[in-house]
Parts: sequence; structure tokens; C-alpha cells
Amino acid sequence: MSEPAGQRDARVLVIDDDSAFAETVADGLLALGWRATPLGSPERAARLLQEGQFDALVSDLRMPTMDGLELLKLAKQLAPERPVIIMTAFSAIDSAVECVRQGAYHYLTKPFKVAELDLFLLRALENRALRRAARELRRALDERYALGALIGQSASMHDAFELVRRVADAELPVVVVGETGVGKTQVARALHAESERRDAPFVSVNCAALPESLLESELFGHVRGAFTGASGARSGLFVEAHGGTLFLDEIGDMKPALQAKLLHAIENGRVRPIGASKEREVDVRIVTATHRDLRRLVAAGSFREDLLYRLEGVVIELPPLRQRREDIPLLAERFLAEARTRHPRATVERFSPAATRALLAYRWPGNVRELEHAVGRAVLLGRGREIEPSDLPSPMLSEPTPVRDFGDSVIPVRELQKRYAAWALERLGGRKMVTCEKLGIDAKTLAKWLASDDE
Repeated sequence: MSEPAGQRDARVLVIDDDSAFAETVADGLLALGWRATPLGSPERAARLLQEGQFDALVSDLRMPTMDGLELLKLAKQLAPERPVIIMTAFSAIDSAVECVRQGAYHYLTKPFKVAELDLFLLRALENRALRRAARELRRALDERYALGALIGQSASMHDAFELVRRVADAELPVVVVGETGVGKTQVARALHAESERRDAPFVSVNCAALPESLLESELFGHVRGAFTGASGARSGLFVEAHGGTLFLDEIGDMKPALQAKLLHAIENGRVRPIGASKEREVDVRIVTATHRDLRRLVAAGSFREDLLYRLEGVVIELPPLRQRREDIPLLAERFLAEARTRHPRATVERFSPAATRALLAYRWPGNVRELEHAVGRAVLLGRGREIEPSDLPSPMLSEPTPVRDFGDSVIPVRELQKRYAAWALERLGGRKMVTCEKLGIDAKTLAKWLASDDE
């Protein structure tokens, strides 16, 4: 086992009512590089623990005035992550096991070798370091995916952010809708990070990326031998997400047979792994996302209406990037900073005015994801301090579509908008969401066009 750097110089308090034994153990630890202090008084040890002077505690279990279990409880109350190792005689193993249940890292039966104690102290402190690192990583992830990390100054995005804030702590399922690449996954993560479930897992799966049989196993798990190749049991993503959030991306691509099993799991809060005879209770919040019109899929018979009602507790709609061009500069600057961090040797520092105009003029069919890739590519390949149009992907540099000849009849632009919007809405069966998508506008703009007065 490799030794964690710098842990052997940790401060260890060794307490035993047999002072000679405590000194013998401490001397052995000192010889290995630990800063060990022996004590024969548990009361004095309690005072030193309250002063926070030690990184680990090694305590005898049975002492006349204050036993090891009392010291353990005090040590954990003062510093929950401080490792405690209990020393005990063979006859008191049951009590030592109870100490482990109460939070002790391990117990050693007397007599033992100092090398054995050394090993468990190293493991305990390494375990503490890993827990601290995991906590810091979780905090960093929360900051990265929390609502404050989402970018947008457009009215439509402010509305979406406000909805995220309002429903984050609700137990209602959420559907995030929008074109591919608009940031649906980021919104799902923000819902989790802003909720009371933030300390539990966020588990994600793309329903369009896996065949039906494999997706069923991923979601619900399987027992060993349930099918060919099932050499071991798998708990499934529902179980992995227990207490947290399960994000089902591209839910519109899930097959009807699997939709029925998903509906059962949502309604009953229980899942049955493939091949199992018993169900297992799970507590998850369901967040789904899709770029497809689920109600249109229901009408076509490819999506269950009862499942749609279960999933549509709240709908958060994200507009395409071309409908919120005021957000493009903010997003581009964020992606520029992130790309420079990933590529510290890059020379690029900013966008040239011409490159910014090119970004604003492009329609971004791939939305935010395409913008992120374009900026990252420009930072990696750019040779100067500024990103120039030539550093951007070639589709962004194509000539704009020429203005067509509309003949001799001239009508007000607002009237033209109203007629065309009404015609488009009729052609698309009255589906306003689809009409907005085809026209490249948001719902508020469509309503404004349809309501405009003749002039």
C-alpha cells in the first residue's frame, strides 16, 4: 500500500489507563514518524480533544473512570471526521464491535503489533482525506451546476430560470423541452443542485443512445443469469439515484413497452430488476427532457398519454439560441474563459469585432452546444490574441440568403407578419410550439404578430 503523503506526521493521542502500555504504543508510533502523545487519564484526554489538538485518537475500551465509548462519542461530536481506533482485550470484542457501529474506524485486540496500528491509522487518515476531497468536489459541482451558473439575459431565459427556482424543491416531475443543444441537461442539473436532494446522486441516462433491452437493464437493473451475458447482478439507475434525481434525456425516444414499466415505477415508487421476483422501493425525483413534441407523439400512438400526464408536472421550455441572440456574447465569453483554462498555452484572449458580428449573424442550428464547440475550436487553433472570422467554422462564414423579389404590391411589415404567422399556424395544425420553432421566434413574439393591428 502506498503511503499518503504527509500523513505519518499527524498528531495521534494514545490513551490507556495503563500508562506504561500507552507509552509503549506511543513510542512505537514515534519511531515510525507519527507525533504521538501517551496519556493515562481519560479525563485529561477529553480536555485535549476539546482543544482540538489531535488528528486521530487511539483509546483503550475499558477504563475505570471514562471508557473508550464515551471518548469516542466526544471525539465524534467535536470533530466527526477524526478517526478513532479502539484497543481492547479479547474478552470485550462485542463491546468493541459496538464502538465501530458508533463510528470508530477499527478496533485492535491486545496484544497487537505497532505496525498493525500504523497501517490502520494510515488507512483511516487516507479515508478522511478522500471524504474531504469528495465533499469539496460536490461543493464545486454544486457551484458549477447551480442556477447561478446558468447564463442568459433574455426575457425567455429569465422566465425559465425563475421557473427552475420556484420548482427546485417541489417533488413534482419536470419536463425540459427544447431543441438539441439548448442546455436541457444543464437545467436538469440546476434543478437538482438547487433542491434539497443536492447531497444525493444525480443520475443521467440518454434514452435515445441505448437499445430497448439494454435501457431496461440500465434503468431497473437485473439479477445474475437474467439473460445471456448477465454474469453478475446490477442494481440499476433507479436504485443508484435513490434519494436524488434521475434525469431521463430524450424521453420521447423510449419505446412504448418500456414506457409502461417506467409508468409503474413512477406511480408505485418501486422497481423490479429483470429476472427478480421481488420489487425494491426507491425514492427518486424524475426529470425528463426531449426535443420532440410529446403531445404529437401521443396523438401518433408512440407515447403513452398516461405517462405524459405523470411526467408533465411542470414544463420548462428553453428557446433556441437564434431566438435569444442577446445571450450569444455572454455565452461566448464564458466558453472563451473555459477554453483558455483547458488550453493554457493558447494565445487567444478575446473576440475581434468582426468575429462577434459573425457569431451574432449565424443561426446556430446546433444551439449552445454548437457555440461552445466553435469557441473551443477557435481558442485551440487561433494564432493571434483575437479570434477572427477565419478562426470560426466555415458554415458561419457563408453569405446570407439574398432578398427575394416580392413584386409590385407593398404592404406594411406588421400586416405581412400577421398574415404569414396566421398562415403558418394554420398549416401546422394550430400547434403554436411547432409554429414558433419553424418561424424562429418565441411564443410571446408569435402572439404579438397575430394580434398586430392593420395599419
